Amino acid sequence: MIRYLTPISFTDQGLRNTGDTLQRADSFAQSVQSAGGKLLSQYRSIGDVDGCVVFEASDESTGAALLVKFAKVGNVRTRPLRVFDT
Repeated sequence: MIRYLTPISFTDQGLRNTGDTLQRADSFAQSVQSAGGKLLSQYRSIGDVDGCVVFEASDESTGAALLVKFAKVGNVRTRPLRVFDT
């Protein structure tokens, strides 16, 4: 499995729709699971980024497709990083 650590930042639209944040997080988790991946963690933060998701996908194409689907809605911008275990 390929692991991604993905900082997210809200767009203006995402800030206007902060009430839907938990629903969107659940939707992303379901998308990852449906694609055969595993959501490892989701965090919200204060600072330069608004949150972070860590997930695994079976291959790079699947990981990229999940991230595009996540960002395509227009609520967040992502900065995915492929990460490795020690």
